This record gives sequence, structure tokens and C-alpha cells, in this order.
Amino acid sequence: SLPGGCAIGSRPVDLHLMALKKLGAKIKIKNGYIYAKSDDGLKGAKINFTKISVGATENAILAAFGAKGKTVLSNCAVEPEIKDLIRYLNKIGGKITTKNRKIFIDGVKKVKNISYKIMQDRIELGTYVVAASLIGKKILFRNVDPNLIKTELTVLRKMGVKIKVTNKKILIF
Repeated sequence: SLPGGCAIGSRPVDLHLMALKKLGAKIKIKNGYIYAKSDDGLKGAKINFTKISVGATENAILAAFGAKGKTVLSNCAVEPEIKDLIRYLNKIGGKITTKNRKIFIDGVKKVKNISYKIMQDRIELGTYVVAASLIGKKILFRNVDPNLIKTELTVLRKMGVKIKVTNKKILIF
């Protein structure tokens, strides 16, 4: 169904649909639902995003991963979540490379079974660290990547929060 009810505001899907159409999907929107199909499967294409979108980049990567041929995505999002998705897809047999805001994808027919641990949610981690800073007690976060919220930790330190960062741990005083 079409997105809705998001507190952030409008969540357009135009970039998602544009990418799928370029890959060969036929799209119909009826009664609030998106119907997409491709009788002969998706085919690689050159896709240039007019705006940077994390969700549209992720969807285009996933669609191109299973498409026949090569796909080039331009003006892509490069957030850590995108990099983690690419790392995962390459581990299961993908052939995906990146350069600046471009992503090069060779469609894959077969994938390997693997075990993979996805990255933590950096927005949740940042939110919890800010909340911990307000409590006034010592709080330890384990098994986290402090580099994902480096900017937030810098701001909190400037605000007077005492923070100790070690490998995979953040300690808030």
C-alpha cells in the first residue's frame, strides 16, 4: 500500500517507482495500492535519482540485484545502512561496487546461504545516548559502533556530557 500516517511528514514513492520502471516494471496505482509486474523479469538500466533517498536507493539496489544485466545508480544515498546492505549482498554472491554517489550492480541469478549480522540502528543508538545523557547516572552501551554517531558524541561533549568511548562501547557519565 502507499505510505501514510508518518509523523515525519509526506513519504513520496516517486523515486522508488521511477527506478522500478527503468528496470522494466509496469506500475499501476489503484485504490491506494501499488501493483508492479514484469513479465520477462527486470533488466539492468541506468538510473539517476533527482534527489537523494535512502529508501529508493535500497529498493533500487535490491531490484537491480535480481535483474538481468548491469545497472548503474547515480546520485545515490551513501548512508551506513546502504553500505551494510551492499556488504550483505556481496557476501551472498553479489557483484556490487561503489564510487562516490554511484553504485554499479551486476544482476545475480544464484545466492549463497550465509549468516550475517546487520548493523545496529544508528538513529536509535543516538537517541538512547542522548536520553542517557539526561538521566544523570552512569550508563554503558555495549556491542555498539561509536563511529556511527561520532558527530552526536562530539555535540554531547561540547554540551558538557562526560563520555568514554572504547572499542564497541560507549560509557555515559
